[in-house]
Amino acid sequence: MIEISGLTKAYGDTLVLDGIDLSVADAQIAAVVGPSGAGKSTLARCINLLERPTSGSITVRGQDLAALSGRDLRLARRQIGTVFQSANLLRRLTAAQNIALPLRHQGVPDPEVRRRVGDLLERVGMLHRANHYPSQLSGGQRQRIGIARGLALQPSVLLSDEATSGLDPDATRAILDLLTGLRDDLGVTILVITHEMDVVRGIADQVAQLDHGRIVEQGSVADVVRRSDSALSRALLPMPPAPDAEGLRTWTLRYRSDQVAPTWLSRVGRDLGEVAVLAALVERSGDAPVGRLTVGLDPRLEERRVVEVLADHGVAAEPATALRAVADERQDERRARQAEPAA
Repeated sequence: MIEISGLTKAYGDTLVLDGIDLSVADAQIAAVVGPSGAGKSTLARCINLLERPTSGSITVRGQDLAALSGRDLRLARRQIGTVFQSANLLRRLTAAQNIALPLRHQGVPDPEVRRRVGDLLERVGMLHRANHYPSQLSGGQRQRIGIARGLALQPSVLLSDEATSGLDPDATRAILDLLTGLRDDLGVTILVITHEMDVVRGIADQVAQLDHGRIVEQGSVADVVRRSDSALSRALLPMPPAPDAEGLRTWTLRYRSDQVAPTWLSRVGRDLGEVAVLAALVERSGDAPVGRLTVGLDPRLEERRVVEVLADHGVAAEPATALRAVADERQDERRARQAEPAA
């Protein structure tokens, strides 16, 4: 559905996006994450062609939008609906009138406008607020109207640019459920630009991390969590703090298989002795389990045996002290890279 290849964007001598490659399949939700200044907002503006890429292609349904201009570009843009962080509703128009705006701009006949606006208000659960003005709506309600307006021209792609930022947990959950329903019921392909990892875990099928204008890691959410102990993996499935385990050696465990049995912990206990669970986060990502745990084991156990026993159950294991050393080393590498431009 969406194919982004070799996408770059420069402002003068400043390169903001550097060779972005990203693919999103039909009826999938992909999330792009990254810190402030990583290039997320610029990427969003390039995808909906509010900004012209310096080079590269953005293909939607086989059509390279970056190569279009004039009328062809205006027609192609209808394939991409956009929901902004603040919904950007016109304050002097009612909810229904805001949704109708792009339809009227395209010259859609009044009966069809009324029918489609009614359908969209019902879809986002806001039919009872049709005649309310933005000032009379909560933040979450305004976002629902923004999503309905983004769907008014029946796009195949919906771009959500920080659409849940600043909303309370209940409103955020409602918006995520709505986006998931659009994917499942209407087959809309959704690209979410966000810095909120809970949003990614809540709805995304795949994730890409943007850093200094480059994608440094991407894949399905479950695969990213299982295949590595990267910063993105830890952010997607963060470990709660673990208490000290007096008299035990502390280990950090991570599911690395999508076939981890629910009874694995008791089976490991039969081989290694008592397992003290100090902290854990286990949930499902799509159809597969993902998890991180901190456990305490008998310090007399041979390290290689612990690793092998847990590997047999689809679980990766590292001594917590070794993991901290790796984290410190990565932090030193990041500091060195940040210091390079000033050298």
